[in-house]
Amino acid sequence: MNKAENIKDVKEEVNNMPSKENFYIFILAGQSNMAGRGIVEPQDTISSQYVLSLNSSNEWIYAKEPLHYYEPERAGLDCGLSFGKSLSELYGKNITIGLIPCAVGGSSIEQWLGDSTHRGVKLYSNLLNKTKAASEYGVIKGMIWHQGENNATATGHINFFQSLKTFFEKLRTDINDTELPIYAGELGSYLKPSDYPNKDSVNRDLHLLSNNVENIYIINTSDFTSMKDTVHFDSRSQRLMGQRFAEAVFKNSRAVK
Repeated sequence: MNKAENIKDVKEEVNNMPSKENFYIFILAGQSNMAGRGIVEPQDTISSQYVLSLNSSNEWIYAKEPLHYYEPERAGLDCGLSFGKSLSELYGKNITIGLIPCAVGGSSIEQWLGDSTHRGVKLYSNLLNKTKAASEYGVIKGMIWHQGENNATATGHINFFQSLKTFFEKLRTDINDTELPIYAGELGSYLKPSDYPNKDSVNRDLHLLSNNVENIYIINTSDFTSMKDTVHFDSRSQRLMGQRFAEAVFKNSRAVK
């Protein structure tokens, strides 16, 4: 099967896994704009043999949207499949991309750092447990992160920079990779200042982290558009976010050149 061919439109468990050294795995974490609220369209349900996702039972399946399963009543299109397919095309057919969905909507950085149970998920423990399970099959190559709306409120921004920096440092320590690449997306420029008065401050903090801490990369979302709720990225923007994350990973990768 060549790279243009696709797996049947089902969430099918993978029987023939790639070799560990050629299986590049990425954590998807953050809040609702990473968990995905976009409308899933037919193109988002077409899997690829080169893009796998870890399901709720820690089994590898061929990735198709929606990837996140923690909030079934809210599940929608995220950037994961777009990211996986785009990165797969950049790396070529020798590399398979693995995705670990860990995002939960409405979660603040304090909840991630404090390992809070939020919407039935113990946030940080779940991320670590999923990452440990996935690492038996491949190599953890980075984290894709989008979070900050909950910290862009009038009071939520207090200590955001330091909390996020501490969280990233803790993650790197706990998975035994002090240079783990982290790729974060800006908050949407469309967010209403009346609801999110510190949205620009969150974005400045993201770029400040990137400028001062190695292997943290920020993607631009200023041209993204929202759903009718004016909070969540629409489907077009989710696909663009996946593509931009893939381009950032490929450009800055420590792996295949």
